[in-house]
Amino acid sequence: MVRRCLLTFKPFRIFVVGGVGFFSLFFLMTSLGGQRPGDSPFTPRSEVIGDQDTRWVLRKISDTLEVIMKRMDAMSKLGNTTDSHRLDELSSALDRIQPIGLVERIQAIAQNMSDMAVRVEQILKTLKTEPVANTRVRDGTLGQCEIPKDPRYPNCASKMDWMRDRWTSDPCYAFYGVNGSDCSFLVYLSEVEWFCPPLPWRNLTATPSLIPPPKRRAVFQSDIGPLLEQMGSGKESLDFMKKRMRMLAAQWATAARRLDDKLRKHWREQKRILVHVGFLTDNDVFSGKVLKGGPLGEMVQWADILTTLHVLGHNLQITMSLKGLHGFLGVPSGRGSCPLTGPLPFDIIYTDYHGLQQMKQHMGLSLRTQHKCLIRVIDTFGTEPAYNHEQYATTHGYMTNWGFWNLHGQQYMTMFPHTPDNSFMGFVTEELNETVKLKIQRNKVSDMAVVYGKETSMWKGKEKFLAILHHYMEIHGTVYYATQRPPEVPAFVKNHGLLPQHELQQLLRKAKLFIGFGFPYEGPAPLEAIANGCIFLQPKFNPPHSSLNHDFFKGKPTSREVTSQHPYAEQYIGRPHVFTVDFNNPEEFNATIREIMETNVEPYLPFEYTCEGMLERVHAYIQNQDFCSPEAPFPPANSSGTWLNPFVLLPNSTLLGWASNASSAPTSWPPLSALRLLASREGQSCVGACQKAGLVCEPALYRFINIKEAFSALDFQCVGLESEVNHLFPAFSAEHAECGLQQDPLLFSCAGSSGKHQRLCPCRDYRKGQVALCKDCL
Repeated sequence: MVRRCLLTFKPFRIFVVGGVGFFSLFFLMTSLGGQRPGDSPFTPRSEVIGDQDTRWVLRKISDTLEVIMKRMDAMSKLGNTTDSHRLDELSSALDRIQPIGLVERIQAIAQNMSDMAVRVEQILKTLKTEPVANTRVRDGTLGQCEIPKDPRYPNCASKMDWMRDRWTSDPCYAFYGVNGSDCSFLVYLSEVEWFCPPLPWRNLTATPSLIPPPKRRAVFQSDIGPLLEQMGSGKESLDFMKKRMRMLAAQWATAARRLDDKLRKHWREQKRILVHVGFLTDNDVFSGKVLKGGPLGEMVQWADILTTLHVLGHNLQITMSLKGLHGFLGVPSGRGSCPLTGPLPFDIIYTDYHGLQQMKQHMGLSLRTQHKCLIRVIDTFGTEPAYNHEQYATTHGYMTNWGFWNLHGQQYMTMFPHTPDNSFMGFVTEELNETVKLKIQRNKVSDMAVVYGKETSMWKGKEKFLAILHHYMEIHGTVYYATQRPPEVPAFVKNHGLLPQHELQQLLRKAKLFIGFGFPYEGPAPLEAIANGCIFLQPKFNPPHSSLNHDFFKGKPTSREVTSQHPYAEQYIGRPHVFTVDFNNPEEFNATIREIMETNVEPYLPFEYTCEGMLERVHAYIQNQDFCSPEAPFPPANSSGTWLNPFVLLPNSTLLGWASNASSAPTSWPPLSALRLLASREGQSCVGACQKAGLVCEPALYRFINIKEAFSALDFQCVGLESEVNHLFPAFSAEHAECGLQQDPLLFSCAGSSGKHQRLCPCRDYRKGQVALCKDCL
């Protein structure tokens, strides 16, 4: 019989109003026996409640339901507790209080409860105020909180179902006001995660608009003391970075004065910048390796980035912990399922891939929808657009563990200028004055070589060419060892162990040769050696190393082919400072060593790796790169019927440039005066095509050549003109005489080639010693 009583409870769902349990309200109504018009709230229903036995039953039900209420209120906070489980709890409790001989009276009480349920339902339907928590009726809908049916928000219903099942899985939902009701779900999904349309009964116009802070002038800073204090301490990695900053402090100050004079002291806007060094956060594995020969390239670059931003005079906030990141971003407490709301108090955020993943975990959807335009990712090896575009990478076989962020390609910032799809951030090397350079040249030991390799694993299998080198030179190593000489290092090598920076520098100033074993790739050490008067000898890779044939590059978001250990040194410096040869060819290796013995060089440092060069480059990025403002369509929408081909043959050249009198061209950076239009050969990338012409591919200028007029300017006869999502486009197919335009701007890419297409390439000129900037870019 009690089971039949439970059937009368079924239309109800457990909910909490203002902290009062439903069963508390339920018992209050039931113990009063319902209320008819004219009855006092304290007058019992005579046909049900009339004798002592009945009152005893009600007292027992009262006591038990209060216990059930407390248990059910606690249970309602559990996200995975089902309604059926709650009914079983209630059934079990009622089974224990069933008095013999009072079944009929319990049935009457149950009927009274059912009557009151109808009455409560009628009252709720007449409420005119804003809906409150979970006042749903039997069909699951709710007056003003019905799920909107709007084709512009197709995921609203499915997200509502998810919220009903999982809203207690992360405390951040409660932070935004979610309390288990459909109304709170809809408010959250329409105002925080944007999966549902705005609710008409929400007074959103009353929300005050945030006024952006006034623009301030950036002033060069020569004192790095405040920066050192801001970085904190307690880690070997931080100690290493701060020592480097102190060592170069005077050069940064001198470089700042030079750049200030070069810019004619013009007004520069101070940016609010957050720097989150992800790889040095709570799971830092680098600090323990600083004193054991571990990689230092990342720390060198981050130390120089922090110093650059500080010296340029920007408002800098630094975090190297998740707690610090949460504080600066205003992340709600919880596990990061909820996005942030409102603008962030920063103009730019510098981080790395580790930090980007951490931000994704703690910022939710807002990272990808609202704030990703602020991000700058310090990315050692580069990320090509085909790997960055999540959907394209997934469907075309470019998916890796590092790409798929759907950023603008130039938001990735590299250590070397090897991938023009990305921005070249770089680092610095100490610049020597003329007096020191002359002293180095006088004190060079002509038969002394230093090996580039701090870890014993780098020496394995290198015995043959080391033996050849030993015939000509005394060989020195800087290999870390804890207790005894590493067995991989030959006995004829004089090993100094791991040296502090200043002692390594003194060793390089004596040595004539700095020799690489092929790994690590593209580190800062070869540039330091060349700057201290060494010749750098490195192996040539044939075939080139890439993700197709070398484990190190597998999973990296790039298809770049690396032709040597240090492609920048090979391509941008070259002989006599850099020799790149086949180490597996004893005759070639022998001849190269003899040539090096007879070659004398001066210390050399490319301008882009000086303090002034890095300040100049980063200043230009900060003041000119803007990934948050939407670009105007090109050609302009109002140019129909009046648009003329903007490309002209440049004077004394075979290249096409932008006509100086071309109308309706929007402003851009780099400016259109730097643009040079050309076509690649079949099977050639735009990187290679531009390099062959002595230029650099510039992806920011792609949108100006992604027009049909570019094909006609290059004398391509298009039988058909199509628009396609393809990282090789715009391109011309000679086989079908078809011209293809790029449909998705995120896929504008200098990288990539096809044997069936000639690619259209936006090349540009560049400043001598500063390949990242065009001649008119500063």
